[in-house]
Amino acid sequence: MSTKSLLFKRVIVVALSVVDSDRANKFYAETLGLPPAYEDKEQVGYLIGETILMLKSDSDQSPVQNPNPRVTIETDDARETEKALRARGVVISDPVEIYDRTHAVGSFLDSEGNKIWFCSYIGAA
Repeated sequence: MSTKSLLFKRVIVVALSVVDSDRANKFYAETLGLPPAYEDKEQVGYLIGETILMLKSDSDQSPVQNPNPRVTIETDDARETEKALRARGVVISDPVEIYDRTHAVGSFLDSEGNKIWFCSYIGAA
């Protein structure tokens, strides 16, 4: 059975759950020496090559209770990717929405229930 490619391009974001944001930021910036990653003028994480490592703080849940890392895959068109995934019977856990006025973002569940995010750039606001 031949299927059309979903046109996944690369992993652009990995988000990690952290308990102590200050401690985690010090570790990634100072201990590991990772350069900061920015969206507009706001620091959103750290760069590992071209991939952004985001630190997500949830004071109510430990990383074990809120599993991560969160992986985000860049696509050419998130809306078309969502349609193609649905056509293949894939569960869409978060329908595509606009994030930060410049990206379309959604997520799906893999066969094991892991949430995989995907996004596409839609232009400057």
